[in-house]
Amino acid sequence: MHTVHTGETPDVLLQLLSPEGVRLADADLDPWVADVTGADLAALYQDMVVVRRIDAEATALQRQGELGLWPPLLGQEAAQIGSARALRADDFVFSSYRENAVAWCRGVAPTDILRVWRGTAQSGWDPLVHKMATPSIIIGAQTLHATGWAMGARFDGADSVAVAYFGDGATSEGDVNEALVFAASFQAPVVFFCQNNHWAISEPVGLQARASIAGRAPGFGIPSLRIDGNDILAVTAATRQALHRARTGGGPTFIEAVTYRMGPHTTADDPTRYRPAAELEEWATKDPILRLGRLLDSLGLFTPELESEAQARADATAAELRAGCIGLPDPEPLTVLANVYATPHAGVDRQRAEYAAYLASYDLTGGKA
Repeated sequence: MHTVHTGETPDVLLQLLSPEGVRLADADLDPWVADVTGADLAALYQDMVVVRRIDAEATALQRQGELGLWPPLLGQEAAQIGSARALRADDFVFSSYRENAVAWCRGVAPTDILRVWRGTAQSGWDPLVHKMATPSIIIGAQTLHATGWAMGARFDGADSVAVAYFGDGATSEGDVNEALVFAASFQAPVVFFCQNNHWAISEPVGLQARASIAGRAPGFGIPSLRIDGNDILAVTAATRQALHRARTGGGPTFIEAVTYRMGPHTTADDPTRYRPAAELEEWATKDPILRLGRLLDSLGLFTPELESEAQARADATAAELRAGCIGLPDPEPLTVLANVYATPHAGVDRQRAEYAAYLASYDLTGGKA
């Protein structure tokens, strides 16, 4: 049986890979990634390169007026991919609006990630197909959804696990704290995955957290780990450990992945107004893709072929993303009232009739009839 961290030292930052790409030892985490091969590392590297390109292309599409908004994940690739690749197909993800790399890992088509941000759909994908709920815009609400799903899975006798992704800012919301209470009380099989990217919009994490965020969870009776979120090996190990605990009746785990948001909160934000340039430069040296690339290079695996293949996949995915985005048809106006309820609803029917009458008062050119 692997050793499991108890959460008694939540201020310790756990690491398996230094920013220089040096493989570090950790007696507790090492067994959880003992089976990770060179081919696995290369696949994770390609994932991060592709996802970074998706992020850059979506940002460009927003700047060109093709998207209404986009929440960049630049710098957080290891936290999202390392955790998402540790999941089983029957686990269920509940995310915020920034986990686009997690959606990629769950098999969501690139175009489907953009539907909501282009304003052509209320939901980008079928949650039951990908075992991932559509993103929660209400900060922290998804932690309650994850806890409820996990409680249901436990009552059903399944060993599937719910994973809730959220940012450091969400930990100040009541929903997150309520979810922690319920998860601890019912020993729900849920992993709380907090990406501490240092900035809750324009407020630094130190303004709301005088100590480590991971240190809060033991107060609820939930063990926690504080890991280097730019270290994809540490992320994978911690997530596997937490999933194992949940599957074997050990209840919830809280993971604080310490990372950094390199870009704006969303494309409507200007981080240069509140973030020191020196801080950005410091975190650029801890880049998760460069870090894994250095490890691969030290192992003799960072070949021109790997670079070429990763770039080709990134280019092809970006081209698919752009073509798919621009090709999305505008929805019919009345579809805004579709799928509000699973069954017919008199109130929605009345609104639909009123809206249809309003639309009928205009001719096809948009002028008043």
